[in-house]
Amino acid sequence: MAEITASMVKELRETTGAGMMDCKAALKENDGNIEAAIDWLRTKGLAKAAKKAGRVAAEGLVGIKTDGPDGAVVEVNSETDFVARNEQFQKLVGVVAEAALKEGSEDLGSKPYPGSDKTIDEEITALVGTIGENMSYRRSVKLSVENGVTAGYIHNATAPGLGKIGVLVALESTGDAAKLEALGKQIAMHIAAINPLALSVEELDPAVVEREKAVLTEQARESGKPEEIIGKMIEGRIRKFYEEVVLLKQTFVIDGENTVEKAIKNAEGDVGGPITLKSFVRFELGEGIEKEEGDFAAEVAAAAGA
Repeated sequence: MAEITASMVKELRETTGAGMMDCKAALKENDGNIEAAIDWLRTKGLAKAAKKAGRVAAEGLVGIKTDGPDGAVVEVNSETDFVARNEQFQKLVGVVAEAALKEGSEDLGSKPYPGSDKTIDEEITALVGTIGENMSYRRSVKLSVENGVTAGYIHNATAPGLGKIGVLVALESTGDAAKLEALGKQIAMHIAAINPLALSVEELDPAVVEREKAVLTEQARESGKPEEIIGKMIEGRIRKFYEEVVLLKQTFVIDGENTVEKAIKNAEGDVGGPITLKSFVRFELGEGIEKEEGDFAAEVAAAAGA
């Protein structure tokens, strides 16, 4: 019998979209013959997903799960928004979020799918065959604090914990957990609405700052003012830029007066202890995915032979 190597299994998986164990079985059944293994998988209905693997999956759902100091957010994509309303798909995203909370976010697709002998990626591939539309696990992040809470918020919720924008906020504090949770949710709502680039000035990408300075400098020089005046103009405009893109410097949308940093400080008395905003993460469904732009009229004309 031919030796079944990891590279053979990988090639078959990439060709068919079937799960790793199914690919191994197919190769064993067909003495290592790739083409015969493909046909074997097709007869078993396990290669159905491969026909759909080339289509862009930019819809789907963002899911969050929180448990005290821990929280996780995941994104699982589908081709159409219609699938996001499918109960099977919603259940899948919820289970994937639970797995991220338990297992962490690193290499989550290869982790076991709860209650199944498949991995998360393999379970999604199997559901592709059931629903008949390309789907894929895209990304996940887990946040944790030693003392405090990780609060979550879903915008445009399709079902509990599932929607188009998911935000997690990790707050470190030994104060009242329920009040801390409420504050965290408010901050998460702010993040969902305003989409800050960074938590603090120090965490802002230096390349972004330099690019902004270059633009502001050119704008200031067009005014014809002396260089020393231009320098002061840039300082003021960069401070304004920080107020627009840095979370702690932004005006808190909940009260419309204080910065987020000041709002957190003001909440310490009510919570009963110092509060530190340790980190946040914001997932927006499909962000960064290039969607295919089709000409529907042209497609109809082509189908009609025009």
